[in-house]
Amino acid sequence: MSAAATVYAVFGSREEADRIARAMVEKRLAACVNILAPMRSVYRWDGAIETGEEIPALFKTAKAEALIAAIAALHSYDVPAICAWPIEQGHPPYIDWIVAETVEGR
Repeated sequence: MSAAATVYAVFGSREEADRIARAMVEKRLAACVNILAPMRSVYRWDGAIETGEEIPALFKTAKAEALIAAIAALHSYDVPAICAWPIEQGHPPYIDWIVAETVEGR
């Protein structure tokens, strides 16, 4: 298993996703962020079933715990969806780049 992880988060707007993505790359908590097309979410909140458009993003990092905390601190949602999974395998130069940008690039 590599030292890198993908962190998934969703945002209420493209502007919020862009702002937080840029901040995480500037702070070297993420090497790269892929902001994806809008998606439709269906969820239960405060006892009611809701639907809404959200913007998903994939953050690549070797600092998942710190990245999750930083995203949560800037996020507009009361309970933001932020989770991580390890990158089990990857193109070695790409994994090295993620580590260099987020750990070694301090």
